[in-house]
Amino acid sequence: MNPVILIEFNELCPSLLDRWMAEGKLPNFKKFHENSDVFVTEADEKEAPNLEPWIQWYSLHTGVPFRDHQVFHLTDGPRATQRDIWQRLLDKNKVVWNCSSMNTKGLAHERSVFLPDPWCTSETPFPAELKDFHRFVASQVQEYSNADRGLQLGDVLRFLGFMVGHGLRAKTVMAILRQLLSERRNGGESAWRRATILDKLLFDVFRHYQLTRRPDFSTFFANSTAHLQHSYWRCMDPDAFTVKPGGEDIRKHGDAVLFGYQEMDRLLGDFFQLEEECGATLVFATALSQQPFLKYEATGGQHFYRPRRVEDLLKSLGLAWTELAPVMTHQYVMHFANAAMRNVAEQRLRAVTVDGVEVFRIEPTNTETSLYFGCKLNQKIASDAQLNLGVGQSATPFFGVFYRIEEIKSGRHHPDGCFWVKSGRHTQHPQKVSILDIAPTLLGMLQVDEADLSGRNLLRA
Repeated sequence: MNPVILIEFNELCPSLLDRWMAEGKLPNFKKFHENSDVFVTEADEKEAPNLEPWIQWYSLHTGVPFRDHQVFHLTDGPRATQRDIWQRLLDKNKVVWNCSSMNTKGLAHERSVFLPDPWCTSETPFPAELKDFHRFVASQVQEYSNADRGLQLGDVLRFLGFMVGHGLRAKTVMAILRQLLSERRNGGESAWRRATILDKLLFDVFRHYQLTRRPDFSTFFANSTAHLQHSYWRCMDPDAFTVKPGGEDIRKHGDAVLFGYQEMDRLLGDFFQLEEECGATLVFATALSQQPFLKYEATGGQHFYRPRRVEDLLKSLGLAWTELAPVMTHQYVMHFANAAMRNVAEQRLRAVTVDGVEVFRIEPTNTETSLYFGCKLNQKIASDAQLNLGVGQSATPFFGVFYRIEEIKSGRHHPDGCFWVKSGRHTQHPQKVSILDIAPTLLGMLQVDEADLSGRNLLRA
């Protein structure tokens, strides 16, 4: 029985893969495709608000539909009760490696490895030596849009020290240097490409533990191309939109989505080498995909705004919290000592307005002592807009407190996805299958009983 590596490239689109494979732009995807059982999957939930990756990946990993698991927020997965594929395999004395898979609970088991996703603040990396790596990557992902962020020298040095001892390859160092040189030459114009550098660093660490721990099952999650699709679909496919991007936008970002796919293609080449080194069977999944986002096209897409210094803003509202953490782009989760303090916070956040419109969307968590909040304004805000912080407080310029995230969302989620099992032969399965079938299929590949799951083993059907 070969070990299994599940490559999770979030939200890559079957249609774009087909198009660019046919054009010869994705040679490694084409090689994978030609040697695989190929399925097009359907997400567990077909429409927003449940068609989100942190919900769909949780469904995929557990084989449990949303109607049963009710994991709705990015931080809900670690607290949920369903047994995921890693736990099921650990119960059978298998060795597992969870490398950044989205919205999963932690594990701490001899010889196994766990790296939380970059948005996770509740789970602890295992072994403990991964903490410095996770802290650095999480800071880059959570605060990527904040020009005011600053890295502490100690964090950088600890990160570099970790990487040197955990698989850093010369080709990754060269990629970093090329990126930095490119940014210097074009005044930072290519800084959007940095997300793919994190993928390379993550792969080096993944490869290190794959070769030293020899897990039976491992997962590798990458989100950079999903981010590029959300941000630059409009520049890739201007004909899909009534309001076209400008020529300068197309010049800068017209190839951004293709660039992301080609970077994933290069990563697949690295996985092919790793496949030979450890004798693994490769599996590829996307959980869902994307399509043009036309709802906000009158303003060229969906805008996002984020506090420059969220702690200062909350203190100005008189809030006292016990824990505060970013969740996704413009959203945070805040915990309080008791329910009364949480309720006060909700009232004061709801009192913050611009032109009489509430600024914050408040969402409940699964406890009475915490809440999710984030700026809900998605249209363009006038440069001279005034922010009203509530009763007894003077108005202040909106953009003195918030900044607009540069990327404008023009790609939205689509329920189709990919599931390819590299079997050595090509079989194109014509019927769409559910992502709930993926967990039982993977368990079956590892000779672990999946009879209690509602999905089916696609390789046995």
